[in-house]
Amino acid sequence: MKRTIATLIAGLFATAAFAQTPAPAQTTTPDSATAPAVAKAEASHEKQDAKTTTKHVKKSRHAKKAETKEAAKDAAADAAAPAATK
Repeated sequence: MKRTIATLIAGLFATAAFAQTPAPAQTTTPDSATAPAVAKAEASHEKQDAKTTTKHVKKSRHAKKAETKEAAKDAAADAAAPAATK
């Protein structure tokens, strides 16, 4: 019985000592944790997304200009048509 109690007390001391040790410091930063190949792939993907966005913006601008020109032509034609019929 004395041996069992001695073992339990020793176990408590060991666990208390282990629980008080500080956590190990992180050796890598989050940015360097990614592999270079992964970082390169992510960068190229972001670059491609930026190009795609730029293309869409340019196309929408072009479409707006074309609509404005057509509207101006229609307005000019409507304004000239009643004058011609009089």
